[in-house]
Amino acid sequence: MIEPHATTLAGGVRLLVGRAPHAGTCSVAVFVRWGSAHEGARTSGIGHMLEHMAFKGTAVEGPHGRRVRDARQVNLDAERLGAEVNAHTDKDHTAFYMRGLPEHAERMLQMLAEIVLYPSLPADELERERQVLLQEFAEDEDDPVSTAFKLFDKASFGLHPAAQPVMGTRRNIERFTRDDLVAHRAAGYLASQVVVGVAGAVQPEAMQRAAEWAFGPMVQGAVPAVPAAAWRGDVLTRALAGSAQSHLVLGFPAPTRREDDPVAAVAAAVFGEGMSSPLLDRVREQLGLAYYTACSADVLEMCGQFVVEASTAPADAEPLVREVMALLRRQAERAAPDELERARRQLEVRELRARERGLRWLEDRALEWMATGRLRPEAERAARLLAVSAEEVRTFFERMLQSTPAVALTGAVGRGMRDRLRRALR
Repeated sequence: MIEPHATTLAGGVRLLVGRAPHAGTCSVAVFVRWGSAHEGARTSGIGHMLEHMAFKGTAVEGPHGRRVRDARQVNLDAERLGAEVNAHTDKDHTAFYMRGLPEHAERMLQMLAEIVLYPSLPADELERERQVLLQEFAEDEDDPVSTAFKLFDKASFGLHPAAQPVMGTRRNIERFTRDDLVAHRAAGYLASQVVVGVAGAVQPEAMQRAAEWAFGPMVQGAVPAVPAAAWRGDVLTRALAGSAQSHLVLGFPAPTRREDDPVAAVAAAVFGEGMSSPLLDRVREQLGLAYYTACSADVLEMCGQFVVEASTAPADAEPLVREVMALLRRQAERAAPDELERARRQLEVRELRARERGLRWLEDRALEWMATGRLRPEAERAARLLAVSAEEVRTFFERMLQSTPAVALTGAVGRGMRDRLRRALR
């Protein structure tokens, strides 16, 4: 199990160490509170491009001269340790991480610091990576599931930055310059925006010394929080050539991470966690309306969504929506202690599994720290989940259904489907 240790370094960077004495591998990560929701329409996608370009070379000025590494050397240095190095961009943050052996934790901290603090962003590499990003963009555009979630964000939040796709637009990808990347990085890669995390068989004191040395030079400053996203609630569809199935995403507003309320996660587990849950038992097992369906509470710092997703036959999309809405209304009408007990156990196991996966645990706790300004003790987290009552869950569904649902349907979409879906929501 993980023993958490948290501190704020002298320069303002926060450090989270999860000591796991029996873990065979170690995860090291840097989380920057600077994601796609911090971008405007003209900069949409720039954070994702910067994340890609951070691995294309580093240039460190030090007392012993200038040390320069190209893209191959950045990867080779990690792979010589047997470590994996990667990154991802989300709406509320960007993450850089390595996974390797505990004895290399300090070295991995230093390597990540160079990638995050001293990227060289070479112009020739930018032109090559631009083509890679355009291919990634095209692949994403052809994916019905990814397209459904992007439409769902627009149906949920309209023009709010939280509705912008992480990859941005094709036009933006084609025109971003090195100067644009430098300016974007300077505006958000600040000490107060960063949580450095280490999870594994390491000593917290040694990690603190290493982090102070590696991240001490970070520029100080702060970035205003993204305003909470107002819920819109709309129905959007997009037909994609070659699709034999319809991909549905339906949802309602949920509390944000700032609100620090576990009831949405509990309600999602009650409704759609596991084959015996009301959603899967009715929609999949009894009616056969979908092979795949799931429910989740997607919670970010500036917004939250209670999400039901499913892949179904085109002819079944409308009855599927009717059935999901009927099931949700049923949850709002009755408190079911037996369903709550099942959900609690599933959430308890999920939490324990996360503690066994260092990177997952680090990201969850780092985002909590960024959004709320504090880290709850592990025992308190577990107690808060257990304290959610069946009546609180019922009330959550009741209040949630007072909002207009957001719906996205992609893939095989028949004529007039938007109006049919609107009728099915009533």
